[in-house]
Formats: sequence, structure tokens, C-alpha cells
Amino acid sequence: MKEDLLKFIPEFNLIKDTDLKEKVLKVWDIALKAGNWEAKDLQRMPFTLLIDPCPCSMIEHVRGVVNVSVNAAKALKGVYEDKVKINEDYLIAGALLHDIGKLVEYKEENGRFIQSNGGKLVRHPISGVGLCYGQGIPEEVMHIIASHSWEGDHSRRTPEAIIVHHADFTNFEQFK
Repeated sequence: MKEDLLKFIPEFNLIKDTDLKEKVLKVWDIALKAGNWEAKDLQRMPFTLLIDPCPCSMIEHVRGVVNVSVNAAKALKGVYEDKVKINEDYLIAGALLHDIGKLVEYKEENGRFIQSNGGKLVRHPISGVGLCYGQGIPEEVMHIIASHSWEGDHSRRTPEAIIVHHADFTNFEQFK
């Protein structure tokens, strides 16, 4: 499964810390198994159930969020230099994992992707953090996952979480 994930989402290789990269891949593996998915299913899985039909897959969305996040961080550092502190590995890991909870929030029934029972009860930012616990994912990365959507609107986001939050909505709003 790891090879398929690396093929479909080459942005995993942007994480410089090999230990963190392996942990992020492990969470993806756990989430795929928990949702009874195969990596190839991510090519068909919509990134949102709020747009029907959804024009983009989960893979495209995750890749888009990672790339917008990386480029936003690069732009901020280019302008503000040392005035802005961004942990790039945490940023990338958070962008890769921001929607990981959707792998348990969704299910496929009669050829359609719908919300699972668990997804009706626990939204993906929360289940995403749950998938990370016990896997050695840094709290700073779990913070990005937990706060990337409206659940984080009343919390203080780290610079990395701010970037992923806006990258996510930049990618989402294009298709509404």
C-alpha cells in the first residue's frame, strides 16, 4: 500500500524527516484499513460530499492542499524571512493528513460515496486526530488536522495550521 500511496501522492517525499514521513504513511495505511479502502479507491473518492458531483478526487485535493501550503510558506519566508517561523515538515505532514479522517467518515454504498455512521457522529478533523494518536505524530501536526476546518475557528492556530486552513479552503472554494 505504501508504494501505491507514494505513486499517487508524491508529495509524501517532500517531508525531509524520514521518521515523520514513515509515521504519516503509517497513518494513511491505518485509515485506509479502518475504512476498508484500497489506495486506488482514493482516485475515485470525492474530496467532499458537499459538492455533487464532486469534480476532484481525494488525491487531487490532498495534493492541491500540500502544494498551495508549500508555496504559501515559501512566499511568506521569501518576504518576511526570519520574522516568520514555519516548520515545513509539520506543514507538509499536516497538509497530507488534514482530511485523513474522511477515510472513516465516508463509505461507498451502491457505487455512491456517502457519510458513514461514524462520519455522521464524528467529523473528519476529530477522527483524523484520533487516527494519529499512538502513531507518534507530533501534537503540532495533530493541531493542524484538528483546526483546519471550522472546528478550529475559535482556537489559536499555529502558522502551519493557518496556512493549511487557507490552502484547504482555497482548493475547496474553486469547485463550489
